[in-house]
Amino acid sequence: MNSPYFSVIVPVYNAAAHLSATIRSVLNQSDRDFELIMVDDGSTDNSLTIMMGFAEKDQRIKLVSQSNGGVSKARNLGMELARGELMVFLDADDLWRANKLQAHRDFHEANPAIDASYAKIGFMDQNGTDGHNAKTYSTIHWGSLTVDQVIAENPACTMSNLVVSRTTVETVGGFEAGMSYAEDQEWMARIVSQGFEIAGLDQYLVDYRLSPDGLSVDLPAMYAGWRLLADRYSSAETISASEAIYCRYLSRRALRAGAPAKVALAYAMQGLNSDVQAFLNDPKRGWMTLISAFSAHLLPRSARIQLFA
Repeated sequence: MNSPYFSVIVPVYNAAAHLSATIRSVLNQSDRDFELIMVDDGSTDNSLTIMMGFAEKDQRIKLVSQSNGGVSKARNLGMELARGELMVFLDADDLWRANKLQAHRDFHEANPAIDASYAKIGFMDQNGTDGHNAKTYSTIHWGSLTVDQVIAENPACTMSNLVVSRTTVETVGGFEAGMSYAEDQEWMARIVSQGFEIAGLDQYLVDYRLSPDGLSVDLPAMYAGWRLLADRYSSAETISASEAIYCRYLSRRALRAGAPAKVALAYAMQGLNSDVQAFLNDPKRGWMTLISAFSAHLLPRSARIQLFA
């Protein structure tokens, strides 16, 4: 059997609410030269039943199940089974635009020195079905990423956005088992620190669901995971600036998630105390985050979520 060009790896844990839409966004890709490896991480809902239904109808879908071990272990199992030249990751509740794979194929073929790539993402409501209604969009950094950029504010934003060459994966290894927060940044920092290049495509290719609940908005745990990452990869000269930018991100995340206003303000003040210049290095993000954090207490939670999302 010929190896596919792409191996799409999807870790799944209790994702039944959005899983079918996620799978369809892969199967509807304009570039159809892929295998879809779905790793059930011990789901207790009907996620496995949904995956089996799709796998029965499409031989490109490979389904494997493990006892619950976390997202890093699930992705690593998927990578062990992958046969593609490029490995592509997708979380079980996100969506791809139909030209996602084709755009990355074109980019890597035109830039063979690039080892990994990411693109712009659209942040949409958790119940959204199409990113044309995205609340906001991410940006990319021009040129190859540095370790400091990866640590300060992960430019890829989500693993649903990352494409990595097989050679890179074979060299740097898999995700750190047991990490549930910052595992994606740790892996990207490891890639860059070992001399591989990650670069961005100036195209919108991924829809990311904003959820007011769940793993991604446990802000104290996110910060604790980030500290471990920063202590490992940041230098004494850059860690304060990186912390300022990451705390700015956590403040914005708190506003979007409807966390108590004091939480958003606390992260903003922590960022300012770490490095004022770094916090305000992007005037729009810096000042708007600061103004929003100070004024959030004037609005009810529902209004904050709608406004700051």
